[in-house]
Amino acid sequence: MKIVCRELSPEQWPDIERLFGPRGATGGCWCMFWRQEKGEKWPDIQGDTNKRRFRALVRRGKAHGALAYAGDEPIGWISFDRRIDFSKLDRSPSLACDDAERVWSVPCFFVKSGWRGKGVADALLAFAVKTLKRYGAEIAEGYPVKLEAGKKSPAAFVYTGLEAMFAKAGFTTAAARERGKQRVRLVLK
Repeated sequence: MKIVCRELSPEQWPDIERLFGPRGATGGCWCMFWRQEKGEKWPDIQGDTNKRRFRALVRRGKAHGALAYAGDEPIGWISFDRRIDFSKLDRSPSLACDDAERVWSVPCFFVKSGWRGKGVADALLAFAVKTLKRYGAEIAEGYPVKLEAGKKSPAAFVYTGLEAMFAKAGFTTAAARERGKQRVRLVLK
C-alpha cells in the first residue's frame, strides 16, 4: 500500500490520538520529551499532562510534524521544529551545538506496530526535509541511535531514528559518539 505523508494541522488531532493510542505513543510521551522544561520530573508530566500540552501546541499551530497514512489509517509520525523549541536538546551535553538558532531539529519518530521496517520512517524523513526546505530552514539536524553491529533494539529505544536512515537521506555526522544518540546534519541552503 502506498504511504502518503501530510503535514500536521489542528484538524488531524483525532489521527494523532488514533496513532498514539491511550499510552501516548511511548509511555505517555505524546511527543513532549524534548519539550520538557528544566526542573520538571518526567513521571509528573507523562500521560495526561503531556497530552494536554501537545494538543494545545497542535491547536495553536506551534507543533510541527507530519503524519504518514496508509489509506485513511495513520501509521507514522515525525516531529520537527526549530531546535530552540526543544529546550531539552540544549540541556543534553552530548547533543549541544553552538548555532541552535539556525537549526531545525528532527528529534522524534513513531511508527505503528506492524508498519515498522516498511519504509514509513524513511518516507517521513524525506517529507520533513522537503518541508523544511520550503520553510527556508538552513540546517536540519537529527539524533539517530548508533546500534552495535548486528544488534537490534526495541522500537521504544530508537524513537530518534537510526543512523542508516539519516545517512540515506544525505545527513552527515556532526558529532560522533562511540554509542548512543549521534548528532547528524543536512545543510538545506
